[in-house]
Amino acid sequence: MIITTKNLTKRFGNLTAVDNLNLEIEEGEIFGLLGPNGAGKTTTISMLCTILKPSSGTAKVNGFDIVTQPSNVRSSIGIVFQEPSVDDLLTGKENLEMHAMLYKIPKEIRRKRIEEVLNLVGLEDRANDTVRTYSGGMRRRLELARGLMHHPKVLFLDEPTLGLDPQTREHIWDYIKKLSEEKEMTMVLTTHYMEEADLLCDRLAIIDLGKIIVLDTSENLKRKVGGDIVVLEIEKPDMKKIKRLNYVTNVEKKDGLIRITIKDVNKNLQKLLCNVGKTKCVEVRPVTLNDVFIHYTGKEIRRGEEEGGYFERMQQLSVSR
Repeated sequence: MIITTKNLTKRFGNLTAVDNLNLEIEEGEIFGLLGPNGAGKTTTISMLCTILKPSSGTAKVNGFDIVTQPSNVRSSIGIVFQEPSVDDLLTGKENLEMHAMLYKIPKEIRRKRIEEVLNLVGLEDRANDTVRTYSGGMRRRLELARGLMHHPKVLFLDEPTLGLDPQTREHIWDYIKKLSEEKEMTMVLTTHYMEEADLLCDRLAIIDLGKIIVLDTSENLKRKVGGDIVVLEIEKPDMKKIKRLNYVTNVEKKDGLIRITIKDVNKNLQKLLCNVGKTKCVEVRPVTLNDVFIHYTGKEIRRGEEEGGYFERMQQLSVSR
């Protein structure tokens, strides 16, 4: 395992942000961390990146202890920050040169390394343009390139496509998959886009209140929730009656709609409609990862602000070193 945590815990006063976390991440996999606001995702990654010291417990990243060997950990990881962190007054190439010097990459291999990562993310033709002329997607690609400059064993991606348009987001997904396949790199991804986690992650963990609620592949998690989702608009729903139906596995009410998870929709849909009363509209769809998330946390995933700022501090620490 390239990342292991043992009873990893972080407290802020009386608040336990991460609570005895035990986690194993395999070398070469893309691992997703999902959770609602304040769940402990960013705090966990901040400890793995050595930006925060744990209150108790520890972890190893690439064989190095985050408490006793923080410098070794930092030299073996790369980070793509949630907030923009490249210097827009410099060219793309100059940003990479500065990063290479910070990581003490020998001058004789620096040029080759810069050309390599620029080609990998498709920015070789814009290398000498100032970053202020780059689109949002190009900046994210440059940040990916920068995170790869020192050939890290583990790459942490904090909301890598946040704020990008759908087309650019898909391009970034392609680059991430390409990096994983060609570089055999381990990636730890936080995201609030369920389709992103579903597409990219080999396994994912849903974390809430500092604890891992469930961990598995996306397909297995969807299978565990089971059935199909029937969304109904009902005039006077009898929730207790619906929950008692033996083919119903979950019932939720939100925004005036009833969302029901049922087994064998082809067999049981008509029976369900006969038991719920007068309906105004009916929608049937398969279980999605977002349904899994709501099933285990009871919350819609959305961008959190409670844990923000740690990756900005990591950037400042890197520059100061």
